[in-house]
Amino acid sequence: MSNSASHLMPIFNRLPVAFAHGNGVRLTDVNGKVYLDALSGIAVNGLGHNHPRLVQALQAQVAQVIHVSNLYDVPQQHELANALAQLSGMDEVFFSNSGAESNEGAIKLARLYGQQQGKKDAKIIVMSEAFHGRTLATLTATGNAKVQKGFEPLVSGFVRVPYNDVEAIKAYADDESVVAVMLEVVQGEGGIRCLNAGVLTEIRALCDAHGWLLILDEVQTGIARTGKWFAHQHENVKPDVMTLAKGLGSGVPVGAILTSGRATGVFPVGAHGTTFGGNPLAMAAGLATVAAIESDGLAANAERQGAAIKRGLNLALKDEVLAGDVRDIRGLGLMIGIELDRPCGELVKLALNEGMLINVTHDTVVRLLPPLVFSDEDSAELVDRLSKLIKNFLNEAP
Repeated sequence: MSNSASHLMPIFNRLPVAFAHGNGVRLTDVNGKVYLDALSGIAVNGLGHNHPRLVQALQAQVAQVIHVSNLYDVPQQHELANALAQLSGMDEVFFSNSGAESNEGAIKLARLYGQQQGKKDAKIIVMSEAFHGRTLATLTATGNAKVQKGFEPLVSGFVRVPYNDVEAIKAYADDESVVAVMLEVVQGEGGIRCLNAGVLTEIRALCDAHGWLLILDEVQTGIARTGKWFAHQHENVKPDVMTLAKGLGSGVPVGAILTSGRATGVFPVGAHGTTFGGNPLAMAAGLATVAAIESDGLAANAERQGAAIKRGLNLALKDEVLAGDVRDIRGLGLMIGIELDRPCGELVKLALNEGMLINVTHDTVVRLLPPLVFSDEDSAELVDRLSKLIKNFLNEAP
């Protein structure tokens, strides 16, 4: 809980709540109040809270060894890399600590790939409204002026095009300095915006035609969040580079860069590295997460519950949709956005008061990222409670 004597940097605008423990899709605060978690730590806690398989795996690993340097072999890295390669069809994996670190590594890889192709002053095509992280290179790749403000000069080597605009990408077909296209299949921070059907296939074809790498940022969409292991599998398109984090460690920091085809082998020994990435504790978390999602069918559950929540919200808010107060209800799997016709950040505090954890992004979009373990009853409860909250908000803030 925040207080005036804190020595923490005041970077986060924290809500006035602190949690004592969690169980499944519920969190309990230090005063005993219980909350329905429809945010899952921003798409991190896919297994919910206190999942027995994860707890057992972490306790066992802590009792053995938590960390060793990447100067030594870490057998669990091979095991998790093999599992991810089998699920994705990618060739090689590098483990990092976070999504930003993974995306930073992907940008470095693309630049080195360009150098190896004889391309100087490499450019990466990125999208408007994208979010790739807050390190200097990834915030430059991010398409949000608010995130970039004050940190100029930004990193050179990025050109930006509108999301979903294949023709804008084609305009760079004759630019010999382009080395890659980087994008999210579903933009999370950008307001839960999805690529239109067929667009990813067209971009894949453009990359193949011009020797560009296709980099997919699946930090938020990966690990079954959208109803498939990876969001690009909805269109059966394989990237050259894919980045992961968030749901991979179920709360233990784990990120990954996966490569395929011509992106494999670009990094020679010493070209990249990490201190904590891929340590035994992180790998235990990743292995337990992948095993639980696979054995419990959580990808299919995410697809089913996501469809039920969208269907329920459309029904409960049909009058508001017709009136234009609710502009859209969209998303893939358990990555859902409800776009209103007005700023709605206040809804986060109103939901907190009602015992629900939600998020608002892009000023006007309620973002829902429930744990993958949501049940039919949890989805029905969320629809009922959230739709009433939105109705009241719209009535009181016309």
